[in-house]
Amino acid sequence: MNPFQYCENIARHDENFPVGWFVPKSVRKYIYALYAFARTADDFADEPQFAEERMSRLEEWSERLKKASRGEADHPLFEALAITFRETSLPPQLLADLLTAFRMDLTKSRYKDYSELEQYCQYSANPIGRAVLILYGHEDPRLLELSDRICTGIQLVNHWQDIGIDLEKDRVYLPHEDLRRFGYSYDDLQERRVNDSFRDLLRFEIGRTRDLFYAGQPLFNFLSRRLRWQVELMWTGPLKILERIELADYDIFRLRPTLNKIDFLRLFAQNRLGRISR
Repeated sequence: MNPFQYCENIARHDENFPVGWFVPKSVRKYIYALYAFARTADDFADEPQFAEERMSRLEEWSERLKKASRGEADHPLFEALAITFRETSLPPQLLADLLTAFRMDLTKSRYKDYSELEQYCQYSANPIGRAVLILYGHEDPRLLELSDRICTGIQLVNHWQDIGIDLEKDRVYLPHEDLRRFGYSYDDLQERRVNDSFRDLLRFEIGRTRDLFYAGQPLFNFLSRRLRWQVELMWTGPLKILERIELADYDIFRLRPTLNKIDFLRLFAQNRLGRISR
């Protein structure tokens, strides 16, 4: 099988992630390779069938990535990556950073302050945004930094909507200093108490997260129309989830806020009409 076809099959299998939408053909195969790598590594870190071998699988993925960066590969996915590294300026270190985040998920379940959480996002989310921009030919450090703000925001939204799900895995991404600041404890969290302290805590986290999105918004001005549509969709979607958390009076335990396909279609239509404002 063509190595890029192998990656595309992995990407298309995930119906919740519209990989390839509006991506120009010249870039599409590289996006598939990037996604297939990240998706498979994420499965190693989270899916139950890998419970007894998570770290060893990630270490194996790390070694194969190093070989692919040298043009060596013994697996279709890494054959695709080896070609990607050869034909583009994508730095292999960005993919290595993703593996660092997955290892952190296996070894770190609490974050003492926002700085620690932000560092996690630098490994878990920011590399994806940077990789996509580079594959599209955007390597200006100023644009990559704007992308980092948006990607960190996206990661934080995922944390806030998944507080209950992460608790089941004994992971807490709410910084300990913030819990203390608002008088909310780990015991309260385990009991899933939605009281005034919890609402104040989430209100604070949502405000900080929303600020990141708007700090990164100037990135739109430097993107092609096609890429801008995609980035705007990834920008407006998480912001809509933050709104739904607020509308639910911050009770993310009772009903996890999500967006469905109709929501995304509406957001896409809204973006095309240029109705994005603060």
